[in-house]
Amino acid sequence: ASAIALFTLSSYLLIYTPLKRKSPACTLVGAIPGAMPPLIGWAGASGHLSSEAWLLYGILFLWQFPHFMAIAWMYRDDYQRAGYRVLPVAERRGTFVNWMTVLPLLVLILLTLFTAFFGHADVIYAFGTLFVGSIFLYHGSVLALQKSNQHAKRLLLASIAYLPIMFALLITGSK
Repeated sequence: ASAIALFTLSSYLLIYTPLKRKSPACTLVGAIPGAMPPLIGWAGASGHLSSEAWLLYGILFLWQFPHFMAIAWMYRDDYQRAGYRVLPVAERRGTFVNWMTVLPLLVLILLTLFTAFFGHADVIYAFGTLFVGSIFLYHGSVLALQKSNQHAKRLLLASIAYLPIMFALLITGSK
């Protein structure tokens, strides 16, 4: 747990934070330490990392992309004025937001359904996961098709609602 926490802290401070001023790749780099808390907790509680810990890591890793794309879109002018390059230049911005929103959401839905596919979760989990994932994907797709702060805010709200619902489904629907 200590080694993972040290990696998380150092990669966040020494790589992700300076990269925000240089490249939109900072979102990918920042998602790595951003998803580490479940691994730290799991390792601290059990002394090892299991497939369940990596599932939680994967969910948080993929969740961050649409979550941050919503924030980045809403505050794109503020980020630009502050010298942060979290989005590419204007002509490539829309395509970047689309890919960084919709693709991770599709993979996130598949990842969360793996638990049910392999018989480790019940039907309520499977349908619940598909339902909340579809709502999250819907809001991400709307932003991809129609860039506006209003659509970005709805995606942000969907992302905030997604995690506690998803974790509740994992707790109640896992076998």
